[in-house]
Amino acid sequence: MACAAFTESVNHTVTAFAAPNALLDRALALHPQVALRPEPFGALAYHYDTRRLVFLKHHDVVRVVKALDQHDTVADALAACEIAPARYAAFERALSSLIESEMLRDRTR
Repeated sequence: MACAAFTESVNHTVTAFAAPNALLDRALALHPQVALRPEPFGALAYHYDTRRLVFLKHHDVVRVVKALDQHDTVADALAACEIAPARYAAFERALSSLIESEMLRDRTR
């Protein structure tokens, strides 16, 4: 019984570490009902259906969001925009937030 519990615990740990990197393998694009308006701080994203307004507070995030539909994966878009791998975790959090707010969506490759 102790071994089964240990194995189960290890599986949960592996899943927890694997989940954040799953975003890097996804194909994302700006939702077709979202418009980006350039601003000195980055951009405003407005969703015409949900009427949500989101501030993209960094020019690098704006570049990546605009590049997503031109690349097979998020990781490819980050590399094309010359984002340092050390910053990927911050971009994963930002992009996850944009997915939750329906500014970004999955697309077929």
